[in-house]
Amino acid sequence: MKIADLGDVKLHYRDDGDPAGAPVVFANSLGTDLRLWDQVLPLLPQGLRLIRYDKRGHGLSDCTPAPYSMGTLVRDVERLLDHLGVKECVFVGLSIGGMIAQGLAVKRLDLVRAVVLSNTAAKIGQPEMWADRIKAVNEGGIEALEGPILERWFSKPFRDTPEFQAWRNMLVRQPVEGYVGCCAAISGTDFYTPTSGLRLPLLGIAGSEDGSTPPDLVRETVDLVPGSKFHLIRKAGHLPCVEQPQEYAEILTNFLKEIGHV
Repeated sequence: MKIADLGDVKLHYRDDGDPAGAPVVFANSLGTDLRLWDQVLPLLPQGLRLIRYDKRGHGLSDCTPAPYSMGTLVRDVERLLDHLGVKECVFVGLSIGGMIAQGLAVKRLDLVRAVVLSNTAAKIGQPEMWADRIKAVNEGGIEALEGPILERWFSKPFRDTPEFQAWRNMLVRQPVEGYVGCCAAISGTDFYTPTSGLRLPLLGIAGSEDGSTPPDLVRETVDLVPGSKFHLIRKAGHLPCVEQPQEYAEILTNFLKEIGHV
């Protein structure tokens, strides 16, 4: 178990694979921790350096007082990568992790040579929606909204499997302060203009059953960057790396090969 002390926050991370390999960094979604990628990483090519972390307020990282800004979340991973001596990584971000990916790529192109924007967008939802969610969670805990959240996360067949319960437990066990802190960060983010200025290899991934960031929303953001690619994973909701890990790993592997990162 590894903790990076960044001064105002301590982040839990994992650094697997070949320490000398080409780095791939993974940032997970709102309400999940770094175990989100457990099924994908073993299916990726050998020789990569695979880094994942729990963002502020999630998993085993520090939970600082809410609200958070997107700039803070971007700065957290920026400092983590500097701490680990990472340069020119491929950054894979899902949902809020994809927003962090966009912000980091705009700010530090020395750290990021390509991005994978999975189930995310330059802007997600409206401030009023996020304000309502923050209010509901502050008053009733994450359990107050777990039904609608999990319906957006997973297709109906997956919600009938025994594995589904583990993901439900992961969601409701996240700290309320961390969850609403990150809700505030999403609410205040609109990356349409900065993301449209990016010029780097970019792959977009969407799930056909995603109720949080539908495929058209993901594609709209992906299309902001010239030359980007888009892949739709069928029979998957907001977390296709959980529902369809083999297809997810195959898409990611093909992208890494195309850009010469493997």
